[in-house]
Amino acid sequence: MKYQQEIAKRRSFAIISHPDAGKTTLTEKFLLFGGAIQVAGAVKSNKIKKHATSDFMEIERQRGISVATSVMSFEYNGILINLLDTPGHKDFAEDTYRTLTAVDSVILVVDSVNGVEDQTRRLMEVCRMRDTPVIVFINKMDRDGKNRFDLLEEIEKELSIRLHPMTWPINSGKDFKGVYDLTHQSLLLFRAGTRADEDSVQIASLADPVLEKKLGENNARQLREDAELVEGVYGPLDEEDYLQAKVAPVFFGSAINNFGVREMLDTFIRIAPTPRSRMATSRPVHVQEDKMSGFVFKIHANLDPKHRDRIAFFRVCSGKFERNKYYHHVRLDKDVRFSNPYSFMAREKSIIEDAYAGDVVGLFDTGNFKIGDTLTEGEDFFFTGIPSFSPEIFKEVVNKDPLKTKQLEKGLLQLTDEGVAQLFTQFGGNKKIIGCVGELQFEVIQYRLLHEYGASVVFNSMPFYKACWLTAVDPAKLLDFLRFKQANAAEDKDGHPVYLAQSEWFLNTEISNNPDIQFHFSSEIHK
Repeated sequence: MKYQQEIAKRRSFAIISHPDAGKTTLTEKFLLFGGAIQVAGAVKSNKIKKHATSDFMEIERQRGISVATSVMSFEYNGILINLLDTPGHKDFAEDTYRTLTAVDSVILVVDSVNGVEDQTRRLMEVCRMRDTPVIVFINKMDRDGKNRFDLLEEIEKELSIRLHPMTWPINSGKDFKGVYDLTHQSLLLFRAGTRADEDSVQIASLADPVLEKKLGENNARQLREDAELVEGVYGPLDEEDYLQAKVAPVFFGSAINNFGVREMLDTFIRIAPTPRSRMATSRPVHVQEDKMSGFVFKIHANLDPKHRDRIAFFRVCSGKFERNKYYHHVRLDKDVRFSNPYSFMAREKSIIEDAYAGDVVGLFDTGNFKIGDTLTEGEDFFFTGIPSFSPEIFKEVVNKDPLKTKQLEKGLLQLTDEGVAQLFTQFGGNKKIIGCVGELQFEVIQYRLLHEYGASVVFNSMPFYKACWLTAVDPAKLLDFLRFKQANAAEDKDGHPVYLAQSEWFLNTEISNNPDIQFHFSSEIHK
């Protein structure tokens, strides 16, 4: 319990959404409030550039999408916030799913124009699986979108979660006048492009005649009717229900105009969970334990293109992480120490002396880490629930420049270590096959191989639909199977045998024809 004070002042959360809902814009506004950046879209340089602070990969800036989870830490009203901005695009869902294992709560951004979209549904399924508390921010209220009551009904029905409005919008689109804060009985007036404190009007109650003066007769009457209905249906927020992921508080606003964001951030630091205890393979690990433990949920090579660095993103789960102290690497069964652990502000890194439960630390990695690796002060266990997926699309890597073979091999190993793709080598040969969940990942890999490693490649499609990891009690039978099925046999990057099935029918046939061999849909069995 000696770190109780440090734990109490930490909040770790992820922002999730469908692409283009305004997630990265919202991230920037949080950073502005925390004083972490001075200008939206500004990256520390001689010129103010027009790309988002949290989109640090060159391809992200060109495409205008986030393809890697970005970690940022900042302080707001005495609370240390660890914010993880996740990719919205479905092809990078794996990265987002793993990030959700490293946070204690989530802010879900919904576009008021498009409502609930496919990726929103998938992400919420993961949150429900893990009972992660969710706050909903309905964005783009200054654009013509869906009716607010219809939108709430759609979100509740599509995402199977009870909502609880904390603020209420006054019109939308070009008629958007602002929001009424149901908790504090205050009025926030909207003016595009500004967000000054004088836009907040404190009122004694909804009967206050200042409403007519500020909103006009019709809008004032509509707000009173809406607020009465909302308060009658929802009542006060039960914070315990929120913490148990039974109800999601809802805020309305416009992230690009920095409107309605502060109200959500103030509520977030008041009600969001502090770092939580977690399950490990041998026992639950309590957040108040004195001994340090934590896990790697992401690896990123070349965060700084000038230095060929490789950073493992490490979530501290208990105790105190200290610079230059030796920790036990459970999978490798060896002790490791870190002389330059980092905290993050997007691409900016600063060396830290210590970190506590809830913090995300960047560890300089020389190739020791894989996703899911655990560090402890001697005990052997792994944290559970870190997902890995069988790829759905497979392509052969064709090297366009044989003189760059070494650079290509290094690039493939490092990029696939990041967890966005899996690398297989054909059994008995040297054909390299990459497996991904989405097409866009191949584009990113091709781009990064060229720009970060100088290796030029093309991809040829392969006729496989699923990768299965193989185990057998009798090694000779497994070897016979691999030789007989050489065209479909491969090894993963750790040398484990894999069967690449052409279709469900082929897979089921092989499973029934080979009872002595076990087919697994995840590489986790080799941990």
